[in-house]
Amino acid sequence: MKKNILLIGGSHGIGYELASQLHKDHNVFIASRTADKLGDLNVTHIEYDVRKDELDTSELPEKLDGFVYCPGSIDLKPFKMLSNEVFEKDIQLNFLSLVKSLKTVEDRLKKSDQASLIFFSTVAVKTGMPFHTSVAAAKGAIEGFAKALAAEYAPSFRVNVIAPSLTDTPLAEKLLNNDKKKEKMNERHPLKRVGTAKDIANIARFLLSEESSWITGQVLGVDGGMSTLNVS
Repeated sequence: MKKNILLIGGSHGIGYELASQLHKDHNVFIASRTADKLGDLNVTHIEYDVRKDELDTSELPEKLDGFVYCPGSIDLKPFKMLSNEVFEKDIQLNFLSLVKSLKTVEDRLKKSDQASLIFFSTVAVKTGMPFHTSVAAAKGAIEGFAKALAAEYAPSFRVNVIAPSLTDTPLAEKLLNNDKKKEKMNERHPLKRVGTAKDIANIARFLLSEESSWITGQVLGVDGGMSTLNVS
């Protein structure tokens, strides 16, 4: 059965990979700042900057079966070098803009038999890591929000969070922009490689499908073993 799925962000990285997996079998709507490579996909693009725009719903169907919030940030610095403004920006982009976007389409999600909502966190919430104070705080808010929302809206909504480790996307370019950095990051993971957009999109696609119909309120670590294994 074709579903109506809205991706907030989706013109590159994990969002684009997910859209490329979904667009042939579902009606995919992508709200993002740019269309980039979306011309290659059978999707409907809505211009939307989560930080300053109101989401234009005129091109959305009356019923939405899936909602995925993709925007995120990586600003890794020592705490003493992070200004209050950095914390505010990270909270705004990662969490408050998620809430704003979700509220805009909440009524459309309620019209689905059981809508699936997916948010993104980071391995650094479960596993304390130096230089992650700002992003971990913002993503931690998402994890708490998702569990409370899942409880409040069950069984109408299923709400789950994917918590990746470092993933090779444009967002992480500065951390993986040469072979030495890539090798170092690969070695930090028990499975000896960083993630790919496809690794994360595969799980998101599963959570949007009926195959995951008994899964809600979960934070799924898709992290090469980083959060649970201590392999020297």
